[in-house]
Amino acid sequence: MDITGGRWTMRGGEAVLTLGSLYISGDWDEYWQFHLQQEHKPNHLALYSSGIPLLKQVLKARCSTTPPPLPIPV
Repeated sequence: MDITGGRWTMRGGEAVLTLGSLYISGDWDEYWQFHLQQEHKPNHLALYSSGIPLLKQVLKARCSTTPPPLPIPV
């Protein structure tokens, strides 16, 4: 953590030290699986809870005689 010009907040420094201690203690693999599961919940389960959005759009477009509306970016 001691690099030239480096600045650490208390929160960031503690996070780096925690990750380092997980690695040194041999618990990294178990922690990383837990981390991936926690990231998966809000980022993927909610988005894909009702199926794959793009696949639904493609199937809807193929079954319809009119093209689907194009999403307008906001």
